[in-house]
Amino acid sequence: MRIEQLQAFLAVAETGNFGQAARKCGVTQSTISRQIQSLEADLGLPLFHRTAQAKLTLGGENLLPRARKICQEWRNATQELSDLIAGKQPELCVAAIPSVFSHYLPPVLQKFCRDYPDVQLRITSLGSDRALKVLRDGLVDIAIVMNNRFLTSSPEMVVDVLYNEPIELLMAANHPLTQYDRIPWTELVKYPQVMFKDGYGMQRLVQEWFARQGVNPQIVMELNALEAFRGVVRHSDLIALLPQSALMEAKIDPTLAIRAIANLTTALPSVNHRVGNISTSDISLTRQVVLVTTQDRLQIPPIKYFCQLVRQLDKSNINPSSLVLSA
Repeated sequence: MRIEQLQAFLAVAETGNFGQAARKCGVTQSTISRQIQSLEADLGLPLFHRTAQAKLTLGGENLLPRARKICQEWRNATQELSDLIAGKQPELCVAAIPSVFSHYLPPVLQKFCRDYPDVQLRITSLGSDRALKVLRDGLVDIAIVMNNRFLTSSPEMVVDVLYNEPIELLMAANHPLTQYDRIPWTELVKYPQVMFKDGYGMQRLVQEWFARQGVNPQIVMELNALEAFRGVVRHSDLIALLPQSALMEAKIDPTLAIRAIANLTTALPSVNHRVGNISTSDISLTRQVVLVTTQDRLQIPPIKYFCQLVRQLDKSNINPSSLVLSA
């Protein structure tokens, strides 16, 4: 059964005439006749009495209300899809990590709402791994997160690198580690740490970084709010490794201190692989922030436009005051 058959059936039922039904559908009368005959063959019973006026049989009368519902649903579906392609999307859902949500999205949100006033923006602050999972499940349209190649490797995923930023150490202003301008990683393991909860990319990043050094950090607390990190660190010997953009407020708090982490220097074989010929490489603790969506979503104008606005953010400077959007 095809939708054209039901549309032909309704046209004949409403006009009572095959010729008028053909004109209503914009096809020939023979086409209408073939569609009705094919539908009757599919259903196994006649739908019209072939008299001077096409009258419904008992089977046709039973089919009529259902055919109307099916065709109305089809019209609704095609209209909704046409609206979607035309940019008439009822809402746009974005999941973003807290620091991006706080410091980078406001100018994007302001401009998007001005240019698409009829699209309801729904912004959710989530950890990176959780945000990517809800994107894969179709619950959000865009995720702005720390990169996780295990969750973005599907061919339908589109991943745009936005920026890389260093991870720095947050501590109390009177903490012993403030004596260092750049803190050696070997000093980090001497103090208890506060870390983001499971599901946040920062937890995975920090744990993997320590694992590569063959040591285990002293994790004594897990949190998921930046203000909570500042609160517990302020009055204790606890330390926290956080991305630079998450430390904006801490930089103006006299009770807190921030220090960079010293790069690791590792020995690596040189490209010519000669025995004894060794070069060194500095390994820094950084995170990569990416915008992730899917190929099909990029065909929808509001989603495509929102992604363009995010890509226009000035990635050369972490300071949110330097972020500028073109008109």
